[in-house]
Order: sequence, then structure tokens, then C-alpha cells
Amino acid sequence: QVQLVESGGGLVQPGGSLRLSCAASGFTFSSYVMSWYRQAPGKERELVAMITTTGGVTNAPDSVKGRFTISRDNAKNTLYLQMNSLKPEDTAVYYCNARFNWGRMYEYWGQGTQVTVSS
Repeated sequence: QVQLVESGGGLVQPGGSLRLSCAASGFTFSSYVMSWYRQAPGKERELVAMITTTGGVTNAPDSVKGRFTISRDNAKNTLYLQMNSLKPEDTAVYYCNARFNWGRMYEYWGQGTQVTVSS
């Protein structure tokens, strides 16, 4: 079955770093556009970063630009999000998303991993 399993979240102090991972299985990972989303308490889910099937990266929102970097390893079926210079406002549940749109659309979500930035 299709699975997206996020890991790497946790508690970190402001200014610290975390690297999130998303392990994918049950579908052809290399054919899917992959993204990271996040949802903070009381707020709507927002796109953090997106990466194409061949590694092209979209511009991140201004809130994370220059601090977060998305990458993928198609050989390992894994998506990554490197987060540096973390701020309290980065606190959220971070979700891995897979999207296929080649004549028909398929979309999958992971269960999320909690990132808490606090002193």
C-alpha cells in the first residue's frame, strides 16, 4: 500500500536546525512531484517547498526562503527538508505530499511530524 512516513521532527531551540525525512513506498516515487506542507495550530495548511521529478525546486515562501531547502533522493525514495535558523513561528506539523498529474491525478499525504521551536 501507499505510504509516506515523515521523521526527524522534534523540539529545537530558536536558531537551531532540523532535517526532516519522508520515506515513500507503494508508488513510483520518481514520477511524483513532492512537497512539504506545514500546519500550525489554528492556522491553515501552507506550502513550504516543492520539488519536481527531476530535482527542480520552486521558490519558497518569504517566511522560509533562505532557511529551508528541499531535496530528494529518487534512488532511496526519500524526500528531505533541511531547516536552519529555526524560529518559533516555524512550529507546526510538517506533512509530506506526493502528487502525480500525467493525464490523471493521484495525491498522497503522510501523517506528519511535529516540529516545535521553543526555548
